Amino acid sequence: MRARTALIAIPLALALAACGGGKDTDGTAKEAGKSEAIAVKDSGLGSILVDGEGRTLYAFTEDKDGASNCDAKCIAVWPALTGDAKATAGKGVRASLIREARKSGGAVQTTYGGWPLYYYVGDAAPGDVNGQGLDGQWFAVGADGKLVRNGA
Repeated sequence: MRARTALIAIPLALALAACGGGKDTDGTAKEAGKSEAIAVKDSGLGSILVDGEGRTLYAFTEDKDGASNCDAKCIAVWPALTGDAKATAGKGVRASLIREARKSGGAVQTTYGGWPLYYYVGDAAPGDVNGQGLDGQWFAVGADGKLVRNGA
């Protein structure tokens, strides 16, 4: 499973960067000069968090107490949702669950319900949920801030 993920990671990471998602110096996804809107969208998994472009947001079960445990290899496949300003609550999102966590290098990663948020480079288009359940550690996040474990 990890080998397959690694084989698609590099081309898809390049595609993500080319689509405006850029990367900060620590490899996290970066939207320069703006805050990211988080919304809730219905999917085959139920209601899940997405960014302003409809891309699925995931959480990593190894993260604890709002802190990321995703190392450099991990970030290459699971870019963190970061921004210059605090993320805003869109349709269906509880603003009280949005927080920020500082990463090494100074980047600010958005958390929701205590879970740092990530993208999956294997999701090629808005609405894709190809990262759901990977390695039994990556899950989409629901509007309530809990991991969506169905469909894994």
